[in-house]
Amino acid sequence: MYDDILVPTDGSESAMEAAKNAVELAKQYDGTIHALYVIDIGAMWPDAYEGNVLHDFESRGKKAVERVRERAEDAGIDVTDDVVTGGNPYRVILDYADENDIDCIVMGTHGRSGLEHYLLGSVTERVVRLAKVPVMTVHAPAE
Repeated sequence: MYDDILVPTDGSESAMEAAKNAVELAKQYDGTIHALYVIDIGAMWPDAYEGNVLHDFESRGKKAVERVRERAEDAGIDVTDDVVTGGNPYRVILDYADENDIDCIVMGTHGRSGLEHYLLGSVTERVVRLAKVPVMTVHAPAE
């Protein structure tokens, strides 16, 4: 049923909680995990490509997908792919899901509301609305 599970990550606690849930889902259905980190290219300023900023985002992305990989492998779950790429995050997530025959997307949500939600939008919300496959959203653990 859920052979291929996509875990988009930004390295946050809610993303790691989503990875934990994705691993449990993969165990239940004998599935595999795909980890994806998207550098929001549209949010970067032109000079970012010339300095260390892009490199820093790539490094952060590699660490984030590695954390997902470690969590999955520690539980005996195969990780099919761990990708760091750039683009519009919700669009890249949806395209990756389509191109890789993903059966379910499991992703964190930051729980923004009010003006912050209006100004920043929500990658998770867009993915939920536009995905062709089920999307499980997971909040960060309560402190």
